[in-house]
Amino acid sequence: MEHFPFSAFVSKTITLDARIGNEPQRIWETPAGMINSIGLPNKGLEGFLADDLPELEELPVPLIVSVMATGREDFGRMVAALDERDEVSALELNVSCPNVHSGLIVGEQPEETIALLEALRSLTSKPLIVKLTPNVADPAAVAVAAEEGGADAVSLINTLKASAIDPATGRPGIAAGHGGLSGPAVRPVAVAQLRAVASAVSVPIIGMGGVCSGADAAEMLHAGASLVAVGTESFRDPGAGARIAAELPERSSPTE
Repeated sequence: MEHFPFSAFVSKTITLDARIGNEPQRIWETPAGMINSIGLPNKGLEGFLADDLPELEELPVPLIVSVMATGREDFGRMVAALDERDEVSALELNVSCPNVHSGLIVGEQPEETIALLEALRSLTSKPLIVKLTPNVADPAAVAVAAEEGGADAVSLINTLKASAIDPATGRPGIAAGHGGLSGPAVRPVAVAQLRAVASAVSVPIIGMGGVCSGADAAEMLHAGASLVAVGTESFRDPGAGARIAAELPERSSPTE
């Protein structure tokens, strides 16, 4: 893997128990990106540790493992288990799922976010990154709560809520009826939210959302990001990370 295109790698989100994901169709192409509703298919924590982690360990860059749960206890079990693994460099908390006890989306409520971080912080010495949702009125308030709870960094944005109708059939383009929009269409939203969050927190920020070129990445860096992540563009160009980093001005930072 001499030409691995990224400086770090974030796993797909894992959950405590295995999930098969949503019914197809799961992906719908748009003129400036795509809508996806994958549904977090994964082998669960035990399957990840047994089957996936040994392969991911072979990557030539640091591994960040993304986790999601519906309660602090399940989050805690995953964080504690991953803390014991030297192969894992950091943990990303995907906080877009409802808390089964309160019914509230953790990443949409500052009080839920700070309570989760306070519950998890003592369970690991590894960096904790909170992935913020853009589907809130004030993402900066959630970022502040994450920082106050002990997060080492935040990342944004996640996908925007979206839907599509197949014009040929009149049926939803995504079987679940809706999904998350990513790609170039979301970049201006990402930049706006990134600027707001950067003015509110002092922890490092990982910027993402529609980055396709060095100019796009530079825009994120100027808006306040410390690192830039590339996702959807990698579907079109698997080497996008290295290409985008090479396109950056020398004074800018590399992509993740």
